[in-house]
Amino acid sequence: MFDGEVIEWRGPAPYFFVAMSQSDSAELKDEARSLIYWGQVPVCVVIGDTEFSTALFPKDGRYLIPLKVAVREAEGINEGDVVAVTLRPGRPDDHR
Repeated sequence: MFDGEVIEWRGPAPYFFVAMSQSDSAELKDEARSLIYWGQVPVCVVIGDTEFSTALFPKDGRYLIPLKVAVREAEGINEGDVVAVTLRPGRPDDHR
């Protein structure tokens, strides 16, 4: 579990992510080495009461957790918020 800040990345459309620290990202990269594909790591994420599956994006030496609109709305998350995140590397079927 770690705390991360919600950031906005503007591309063709705005996207929101939770930014992992570089040290947490490096630790996860070592732990999930066999799961990484095209630089991304599949994970199951829990923020508040919301659990979802996604893939982490590598950016500038750390991983970013994409936040879907439904997750942000369910948890009342906005840009600049710091949220507690629990994540488990792997696909949803890996955790059953």
